[in-house]
Amino acid sequence: MRGKSSYTFFIASNASGGMRRVRLPWFILHVLAILAVVGGITIAAGMGSYSRMLWKATNYNSLRREQDNLKQQYVQLQTEVKDTNQRLNSLQSLAGEVAMAYGITRFRQTPFGLTDSEPEPDVEFQNSVDEFSYLQKNATAVAMSSAGMRLLPAAQLSSLGIVPSLWPVVGQITGHFGERLDPFSGEGAFHAGLDIASHYGDEVRATADGMVQEVGQRAGYGRLVVIDHGFGVTTWYGHLSGFHVQGGMRVKSGDVIGYEGDSGRSTGPHLHYEVRIYNTPVNPWRYLRNVNPTAATTTATVPASNGD
Repeated sequence: MRGKSSYTFFIASNASGGMRRVRLPWFILHVLAILAVVGGITIAAGMGSYSRMLWKATNYNSLRREQDNLKQQYVQLQTEVKDTNQRLNSLQSLAGEVAMAYGITRFRQTPFGLTDSEPEPDVEFQNSVDEFSYLQKNATAVAMSSAGMRLLPAAQLSSLGIVPSLWPVVGQITGHFGERLDPFSGEGAFHAGLDIASHYGDEVRATADGMVQEVGQRAGYGRLVVIDHGFGVTTWYGHLSGFHVQGGMRVKSGDVIGYEGDSGRSTGPHLHYEVRIYNTPVNPWRYLRNVNPTAATTTATVPASNGD
């Protein structure tokens, strides 16, 4: 006996009292049952996927908020660090100013340019002669106590020729030492020197006797000349358009060392001039305010040889 090939459904109507018979093949019911199961599984999977999407969206928004908070904290920390560095620079400059004002120096370097390498006999002999002549001329100024410290009066410092009291170029001061608004970012920044503007190509002169320590390019400064005057005193001349000295040369106060320009981080032709004591910037204006700017062009000098 064969199995049932169809199912019969009786549908009764309350309104008319009639009855209707509907016969469906058996496979249609099986298909409907399978579709119902698949549909249920699909709906359940969709709801699970939607729930996971909601959870990920919530987690993502939380991470975005944390990221924004971290960015704000980072910006705040950057501002605090910048303010702290500015205060530190100001304190270092003040300490250097006080040390120079009272002449408290440590005799660590001299204009002879001592090096770690073993010099040649002829060079060593010449250095010894130069050192002896220097000490003989300035014996009272370089005398030291057993502690290695010496109180040097301002008059003795001036007699040594290491006080940078000459204007490096005759012009107008366009940027002062200390806190100011950065011309590029518009934010507060510490300016470690003076900006003196005149004309592109004007001669830039050494402000005191010394030895050329550095001639070359440096980030921000552009073409830079650094002169070591001994006793920890150095002067920096930045944004030059060209050089008139080479590294290791001895220069006198008023010697031409380069030419005014706008190299490096500059908004126009000018000289960025710094005075440093043991690499701590101090205000150069204290040495220039009582000096006639035209003295730079009337000082008798010995021309230096050409350099890069």
